[in-house]
Amino acid sequence: MMAKINFFTEDVEFKLKNKTHLRKWIIGSIKAEGSYVGELNFIFCSDEYLLKINQEYLNHDTYTDIITFDNSNEEEEISGDIFISIERVADNASKFKIDQQTELHRVIIHGVLHLLGFLDKTIADKTLMTSKENQYLSIIPF
Repeated sequence: MMAKINFFTEDVEFKLKNKTHLRKWIIGSIKAEGSYVGELNFIFCSDEYLLKINQEYLNHDTYTDIITFDNSNEEEEISGDIFISIERVADNASKFKIDQQTELHRVIIHGVLHLLGFLDKTIADKTLMTSKENQYLSIIPF
């Protein structure tokens, strides 16, 4: 099956850079974890758009930078919808004193890692997740 990675925007003006390189990096990261891409949809949106999804589907009444829905049909297949708040990414980049593109890449790979089965609720899980994010951010091809 041909890997499919799509990028969409909802209710924000946002232009993603380096789409081809990003696709290769995402596919390579997933392969390195022993899986393959089915279909991944990245939807870049506003805080309010993501808040509505958080309230409707997860019963959380909080802002977040990312929500990931797993649509995988087979164990090694990675498919899903990853919603990312561009406003939250910008705020976090400012808060952590890093550039927005680096923070966006971290959030993208964070969502992919969730689809690969990595969690971030406990301190140990969060430590492993951050370590994996750093591992893949260190090999981004641009």
